[in-house]
This record gives sequence, C-alpha cells and structure tokens, in this order.
Amino acid sequence: MNRVSVRPGMLRWALERAGLDMHKLEPRFPKLPAWELGEEKPTLKQLEAFAKATHVPFGYLFLPEPPEERIPIPDFRTIRGEISSPSPNLLDTIYAMQRRLAWLREDRIECEAEPLDFVGSARLSDDPQAVGQEMRRAVGISSEWAAKRNSWIDAVREMREAIERIGVMVVINGVVGNNTRRKLNVNEFRGFSLCDDYTPLVFVNGADAKSAQMFTMAHELAHIWLGKVGEGLSGFKNISPEGVEVETFCDKTAAEFLLPARELKAQWGSVKREQQPFNKLARRFKVSPIVVGRRAMDLSLVDRESFFAFYREYISEERHQMAGSSEGGGDFYNNQNVRVGQMFATNVIRAALEGRLSFREAYDLTGLRGGTFQEYASRLGFDL
Repeated sequence: MNRVSVRPGMLRWALERAGLDMHKLEPRFPKLPAWELGEEKPTLKQLEAFAKATHVPFGYLFLPEPPEERIPIPDFRTIRGEISSPSPNLLDTIYAMQRRLAWLREDRIECEAEPLDFVGSARLSDDPQAVGQEMRRAVGISSEWAAKRNSWIDAVREMREAIERIGVMVVINGVVGNNTRRKLNVNEFRGFSLCDDYTPLVFVNGADAKSAQMFTMAHELAHIWLGKVGEGLSGFKNISPEGVEVETFCDKTAAEFLLPARELKAQWGSVKREQQPFNKLARRFKVSPIVVGRRAMDLSLVDRESFFAFYREYISEERHQMAGSSEGGGDFYNNQNVRVGQMFATNVIRAALEGRLSFREAYDLTGLRGGTFQEYASRLGFDL
C-alpha cells in the first residue's frame, strides 16, 4: 500500500479553507487526527479522497506551505474588510463561469458572430440615469412591466430571459454547480460579471432573496455596460456602497433601470401617506423595499432620517428571515435553465449534435452527464 508524505499544516489549511471541522470528517477518515499530528501517513487514494472532500486541488497538498489564493477578477466588494480569503465555493464558481465564457466566445467567433456593441459603451463619467434608460431600451423593458407580473419569481425569470436575448449569459445559482451541500454565501458575495465583447456573463447569487436578485442582475448588467473597467465581484450591502466609484455608478444605473425616477415620482403621491409606502412600491416594481427607499431619498421624496430608520428595521428583519431560509427545491431540469443558463446550454447541445464539441466536453461544461444531459436536452427541444 503506497503511503505519501504530506505536511500536517497543509491538512489543517485544507480544513480551514473549506470551513470544515476535523471531527466532521473523522468518520470518513478515522486516521485524520494521526495524519495531522504526523504520526501516520495517508495512502494516495485516501489523500485524493480528502482533497475531494475539502474541495482543494490535489496537488496543493504537496506544497511546502499554503498558496496565496486570490480572486481571479477585480474585487469591488464593499464588505471586503470583513472577508479574510475567498472560499473554495466562490473560487470554483468563478473558474467554472470563466470556462463557459471561454468556450462560448470561441464558438461564436468560429460561427462568425459579431461583437456586442453595448459592451463597454458606458463610461464612469456618464450620467447613470441616462445609461439606465439605455439599458432598458436595449433589453426591451417597457414602462410598468414589473407591475404586470404576479410575483418576484416571474419578474426575475422574465428579466433573465430578456437579458439573455441580447446576448448576455445569465446564471443564477445558490450552490456550486448542482451540489446542494456547497451553498454560496450571500455575506461573501452578491454577484459578479465577466466582460467580453462576444460573451459577457452575469452571475447572481441565488441564495439571496428574489427581490435582491433582481437588483443584483441589473447591477451586474451595468458592469457589462462599463466593459473591462467594470468586470468584477460585487458584495454590496443593499444599496449603499462606500467609496467604490464603479459600484456607486452601477447602483445608480441599476436603480434607474429597475425603478425610473419618472415612474417612481408618478406613483409616490398615491402611497406616501401609507404606513409602508416602500413595501407597497417594492411589490409593484419587483425590487427590494431598500431600493425603493434609497431611490426615494435620492429623489428627495423622503428625508434621510426616515429612510435610515426604515433601513435599520428592515435589515434586522431580513437577516432573521435569511437565517432560516435555504436555496433549493423545485424541478431539477427547470433549475438548469438558471443554474447552467438556457442560452449557454442551447449552444453547447447544438455544438455537440453538430460534432463541433465532444459529448464529454459538453458534460464538463454544463455539469450534466449521461442520461441527465440527454433529458435536459430533450426538454429544450433537442432530439438526441
């Protein structure tokens, strides 16, 4: 039986990196305490299984000391001071999205697609309100569209589909791939954007509330409008960024995109004397009440004291509700429309059927394999 040497410190690092307690893994690896003390050595298979359980690249365990892991895209999070290092769940999610973008970019160029002219069309010196209105025009959002939707779920779905129709990949997921045991942490990030002239991508943390997902989707779309200067990771706390110019611009643009000043002012007179005016307008526009409140303050419809009193109370209630919630459920194959992205999946399946991509590569890109891949393809209208 081949046993391998590994520094005990690397085992401890792998556990800490994954946020796992040794005792939690001890039933699977009874000798783990002895490995960590250097009293015994694991076999190669045991170490491979340990690497898989802790979501660490196998080769890392043979390094003399832990590597310095960095987020591979710019970090615009306004809560970065509260985060020591990126989680493996965040890193694996970004890497998976980068692989998808790279493949689709190459595929589109081979198919002689034209670059998307809206990518990078905005500048930080532009008026966010004007950019927000241009985004609405490009995506095809009409006045009062959200008020006609029965729920936030319907509104998020329609917004995602509309953004994908203009060529932007949109992925909404609260876990890594389809692994429901690897949940994404909203306190770590809300979303991110990957910018490319042919295949821009917006990722929204699906563990967040639906009303918050709507704002994140619009916020990340504003990053795409900024182009490479806007590509990066967002972890904003609601709608009050501090000192991050790109985030401030994208927040203001997203607010106008979802809640145009003209429409809010037109509706304000009918709700301003009600006990919960922000909540009522939030249901109408399908955004978070915080977005409505901050927008109303910026437009001088309410004073700062009124908004921040509401803000503190709402955030306290939201944290309590989010603590007891969990992402998941629903039809597995319907979930793939958001976890993989219907536009991306359609392109991958078509390429596989045309012989431009092997089915093994298609499985790796989508995270779906064998019969699961075939069933999803069938539901999208393909005959495999």
